[in-house]
Amino acid sequence: MHTMSIQRKKIHPHKYSLWIAMGSITMMFIGFTSAYVVKRSQANWLAFELPHIFWLSTALILLSSLTIHLALKQFKERNMQRYKQLITLTAVLGVAFAVCQWIGFSQMRNSGLALNGPVSASFIYVIVGVHMLHVLGGVVALLIMFGRAYRTRVRTYSAVPIEVAATYWHFVDVLWIYLLIFLSIAR
Repeated sequence: MHTMSIQRKKIHPHKYSLWIAMGSITMMFIGFTSAYVVKRSQANWLAFELPHIFWLSTALILLSSLTIHLALKQFKERNMQRYKQLITLTAVLGVAFAVCQWIGFSQMRNSGLALNGPVSASFIYVIVGVHMLHVLGGVVALLIMFGRAYRTRVRTYSAVPIEVAATYWHFVDVLWIYLLIFLSIAR
């Protein structure tokens, strides 16, 4: 009897861990948005427009998703100079996204919507703030990629770290788009 050897393509442990983390983060934001919907039905809910700068930050994070996608492509093609430029641009765009979010918080506070103000404003601070922390975690990963890209001695050309960073970056991008649409519609 001939036994056929079937080889399974296994997922890299870092990628597996990332998918578990993204599932957990997704569940957390589902909980946040569910609580938002429940609280919104209460009589003391104050509806207000999101700061317009949140839309600018959306353009920045969308652009950064493109730059990290191109960075990964350049890395795999061993075009390290272009990879360095694109990973640097992605990190800069990530920081710019966080700065825009912070400016949006300042605009809310200046218009009387403080963290300890109306419940609706508190939800925005928590939901957007927690997302911003996840983006900053991604920026840290990008800065590590940046540091590795510019070191003089390269130990390995494994694409796994940049693939993990890119997957996470696309995840926080899609998450932000969901949150922005949700918060715009469910006012």
